[in-house]
Amino acid sequence: MNAVIAVSLLIFFFMGVPIAIAIGLASIAGIHFGINLPLLLVAQRMFVGLDSFPLMAIPLFILAGNLMSAGGISRRLVELAKALVGGIQGGLACSCVLTCMMFASVSGSSVATTFAIGSILIPAMVKHGYGKPLAASIQASSAELGVLIPPSIPLILYGVSTETSVGQLFIAGFGPGLLVAAALMVTVLVICRLRGIGTHDGDDRQALWPAFVSAVPALLVPFVIIGGIYAGVFTPTEASVAAVACALVVGMLCYRELPLKALPGILRQTVISTTTIMLIISAAALFSFLIARSGLPGEVANWIKTVFSEPWSFLLAVNVLLLIVGMFIETSAAILVLAPILTPVAVSFGINPVHFGLVVVVNLALGMITPPLGVNLFAACAVAKIPLEKIIPQLIWFVLVVFCCLMLITYIPAITLWPVEIFMGS
Repeated sequence: MNAVIAVSLLIFFFMGVPIAIAIGLASIAGIHFGINLPLLLVAQRMFVGLDSFPLMAIPLFILAGNLMSAGGISRRLVELAKALVGGIQGGLACSCVLTCMMFASVSGSSVATTFAIGSILIPAMVKHGYGKPLAASIQASSAELGVLIPPSIPLILYGVSTETSVGQLFIAGFGPGLLVAAALMVTVLVICRLRGIGTHDGDDRQALWPAFVSAVPALLVPFVIIGGIYAGVFTPTEASVAAVACALVVGMLCYRELPLKALPGILRQTVISTTTIMLIISAAALFSFLIARSGLPGEVANWIKTVFSEPWSFLLAVNVLLLIVGMFIETSAAILVLAPILTPVAVSFGINPVHFGLVVVVNLALGMITPPLGVNLFAACAVAKIPLEKIIPQLIWFVLVVFCCLMLITYIPAITLWPVEIFMGS
């Protein structure tokens, strides 16, 4: 059965079949030709894969991000970031990183962050002499903070697929998120200084106090959500409902930029995005069931233990594997297929599953900014209106910086686990 599934997957990938359909068809082929089970199993396992309370947070966080973008929240976060760091050379690029970090604390999606923030800051950076390729590279790299800073949809998927605490994963995401954000800000400052660009980034920015006052309602949204989770007021899933409510109140009543007539379009956009993710989740649930039933995870675990005798070598192999996978396979599908296989092996090496979860997510986040299938690249290129090949030379430095951060996160567990120890005492 495993051979049938593997061959089918390769054929469908080379044919250009969408990832969710490819996984589903390969699983059906494995059932039909590999094992004697009724095809009714397909519908049953796909339904079971979606029958999870934490997964309810995904459509609601997507909706919250869309409401924030349409309701003027993202624009005020941009103005606040520009007021904070826009006065220095390269400050506009730093504003991009800082705004993405703030917006990520509600949207949970890197693609949503790219469109919401990039539509404002990419034209602004181009106007200040950055050039479209560099501006798009900065935006694409910064937007990956959307899957590191909680709430994060990939972290939810990892927690559900491996039965790891989503709350602990959210808390653990702060360390890697802040590390990557700081590294990206230093990188853009160095690039701006070496190339002599960004010298007039302070033009047209607001004073700090007016920008802060205007952004207070926008800042209350992540404060309510993250504070509510850590204070134990509500679960991460319930926090997604609070995110939608806050985004509606701020956009419609505080800023008055979210009219009722805009809601049908926002809901439609949310449904389309949710359907895509949920189809991948359901197909991956069927795929994971078949792989588990075949005994492949146990065989892989035994093979890994014979080849890699130390945790550091295992983590290095995982990084290489996930970096390659992240370049070709969508993040959600990669997590749902590989995490249930790799996490038990990591635990057997004494690696904390929360730490390993962040290693997995940071790896796949790097895949979002690497060709040929980096979703953030396509989104940033769409906003900047440039072809993909023009962004690659400017992107190399950011990929290298994030890779260095990945190595630190992998081999210094304290970066990931210290927030958990502080907030939860374990």
